[in-house]
Amino acid sequence: MRKAFKHPLVTFRMILIIFLGKLSPLISDKLYIRLKFRLRMGQWPDLDDPQTFNEKLQWLKLYNRRSEYTMMVDKVKVKEYIAKKIGEEYIIPTLGVWDDPDNIDFDKLPNQFVLKCNHNSGFGMCICKDKSKLNIKKVKAKLRKGLKQDYFLASREWPYKNVERKILAEKFMVDESGTELKDYKLMCFHGKVKCCFVCSERYNENSLKVTFYDKEWNRLPFERHYPSSATEIKMPSKYHEMIRLAEKLSENIPFLRSDFYEINGRLYFGELTFFPGSGLEEFTPEEWDKRLGHFIMLPD
Repeated sequence: MRKAFKHPLVTFRMILIIFLGKLSPLISDKLYIRLKFRLRMGQWPDLDDPQTFNEKLQWLKLYNRRSEYTMMVDKVKVKEYIAKKIGEEYIIPTLGVWDDPDNIDFDKLPNQFVLKCNHNSGFGMCICKDKSKLNIKKVKAKLRKGLKQDYFLASREWPYKNVERKILAEKFMVDESGTELKDYKLMCFHGKVKCCFVCSERYNENSLKVTFYDKEWNRLPFERHYPSSATEIKMPSKYHEMIRLAEKLSENIPFLRSDFYEINGRLYFGELTFFPGSGLEEFTPEEWDKRLGHFIMLPD
């Protein structure tokens, strides 16, 4: 309540966004995108002549709809795609796939594992580090809610619209730090890596840090929605291999983010994303929104 009184405009915007979400099934894709962009970014998007990175992602939501994108965002089916495209040695082992949480045999799962839905971005996820402490009833309830989420309607990211919803169990992975995995996310524009960012410190007191680097691993002087890390992050030893693989995965695609983990000297694929932050995250300084947007070449 104190936060609501302290930031009334932000609170009012959030209420409007929730209300817009309730009306989402009744609103056309283009109108919904325009309204949500206005509420989140504070201005109307130019969808006729988009210039910024965020605007161009909205344009791509509407007009760049290729059937293979649905398989590429499906956390189950994308593993087959990755195996054929770059090799199955990059895939995190799958422990099981189910349609219903009640079908999961928890006795057969190892002591540590990850459960998640294949069609969204973390809603319903369970990261189990000690099965003896797991509340299975709560986990199943979270997964049911996750399966019900219509991720397409939330921000009109078209590739998610027709994903057949499943629950995926994967091997729990941890690097040499023993605490978390650094998430390396390479941003590819028309098949070429222009920059990347690292997600770190997810479980620290001050929460997630997002730190941008150029292709040569020089730190870039901007932030996008989340603060950057105060500590310098070393270039991963497999960084150039990440670049090679990301560029192969993004061939003939206007924009694609390819995610990787480096774990004990080995490289693992994370996921593919067409619309990071759904194209609704602000840049500081703002000029970088246009600088990155310049790399996406849209047809006349």
